[in-house]
Amino acid sequence: MLDFDTRKALLFALAAERLSAYYEHGKWMTDAQGATLAAQWLSRSRLQLALSERRLLSELSHQLARQLAETLSRSAGLYAAHEMMEALDPNYQSAFAQDMLDECERLLRENGVQD
Repeated sequence: MLDFDTRKALLFALAAERLSAYYEHGKWMTDAQGATLAAQWLSRSRLQLALSERRLLSELSHQLARQLAETLSRSAGLYAAHEMMEALDPNYQSAFAQDMLDECERLLRENGVQD
């Protein structure tokens, strides 16, 4: 079972990947693609998460990425995607990325995911 912080980090990473892919390819990743991507990332660390939980994280990441794309200008959205992708490196510090992690935490709690 994954702890809350790992779920939060996975949600953040999925949102970053979705936003980046949207700006690169002009279309949104499906929820199934997001759930599969989550499974691939988890398997690298020998971690697992039930499909229903991966789907929830995928849906929430889509919600967050789409909200960012709809509320930011294209250049600001590209910057946001870049900052989030850079922040996947634990040594990279970003106030924006921290705000997005806080938003990920809020989304998880609103959807019944607890510590």
